[in-house]
Amino acid sequence: MQDRSDAPHRLDETGADQHAANERLRARGPVVPVVLPGDVAAVAVTRHEELKEFLAHPEVAKNARHFTALREGAVPPGWPLATFATVEGMTTADGDDHRRLRGLVTQVLTPRRVEELRPRVEELTARLLDALGRAAPCGAAGVVDLREHFALPLPMAVISELLGVDPDLRDGLHQLSTLIVSTTTTPERALAVNRDMADILGLVVARRRAAPGDDLTSALLAARAEDSDRLTDRELTGTLLLMVVAGHETTLNLITNAVRALCAYPEQLELVRAGKADWADVVEETLRYDSPVSFFPFRYPTRDLTIGGTVVPRGTPVLASYTAAGRDERAYGPDAARFDITRRPAARHLSFGHGPHYCLGAPLARLEATTALRGCSIGDSPQLSGSCRRSTDSFP
Repeated sequence: MQDRSDAPHRLDETGADQHAANERLRARGPVVPVVLPGDVAAVAVTRHEELKEFLAHPEVAKNARHFTALREGAVPPGWPLATFATVEGMTTADGDDHRRLRGLVTQVLTPRRVEELRPRVEELTARLLDALGRAAPCGAAGVVDLREHFALPLPMAVISELLGVDPDLRDGLHQLSTLIVSTTTTPERALAVNRDMADILGLVVARRRAAPGDDLTSALLAARAEDSDRLTDRELTGTLLLMVVAGHETTLNLITNAVRALCAYPEQLELVRAGKADWADVVEETLRYDSPVSFFPFRYPTRDLTIGGTVVPRGTPVLASYTAAGRDERAYGPDAARFDITRRPAARHLSFGHGPHYCLGAPLARLEATTALRGCSIGDSPQLSGSCRRSTDSFP
């Protein structure tokens, strides 16, 4: 593989100093060899145009049967990223299987249903903000952790209601999904986490089968009962796992990353307050400037493929580096590393993906983030600790 450096870049499992690392990756080229946790070889696509081309390429697959090292037994047991490679659902399906699974969710997660959630999102936002004062510890002078007390419970409540998850299961789902997206989970713990997640999702399914409601899980179960060939039990579990993780972890990061950016660039907040921009502009610029997903696994070329002048061998796991591509100066200009909500870039950000796997939950994430930020009244509220720390999962 052609590269400017002889040694592959070893990804930092903690995600520390992510943007500095991404700058180094982009400097090495649009396609860079990397080493994943567990010493698994892969490549990362780091620049906008090359990533856009790769995401929509007809000879790139998502199913792990194309993952050469995994198929040949070269990936260690309990590999922390195995869930993302092997879970059965939209994120690992290709062709007709992908269209079938995506079609089932699309029938339920309609624009109308998302818009109907707006009053509930506004109600939850107001309730959580009202409770922030009570969340401040004694002697903390009104300091509250925004991530813990606002940015986390809001999307978790919304996705749980959308899926029909009862309140007693929500904390467990969040804790397990956090461990699943972590790259520092030990192999032994990773295996246990996957079993525990399957158990909780199985309980969600059992409860909705016994007492169906107006939720996505009940709708998928109805489709399963109508035609068992449309959705297997493993695909149902995989779809729910995707919705839980993507439906709250990424929106949690989007909200906190937006607040962090506004802390660093207070003049941008003043533009919103002066009516020269709106909260939708803040959300879109945050998605570009500090994507809630750093690296999204995995895609595999089904033949040796040349991307950005680099040959990526067939069966190589490829990461979509959304945070690196989001600050690509070739796409966004020489000030790509600056947060600017008035930016009118020639290229649209890729943080929700591109092509047939474009994120179905994008409208809901935008609704939640704009509502949350509008309700925060940032600057008029007490200092919020934790809101100015970077919040990005390396592998969602």
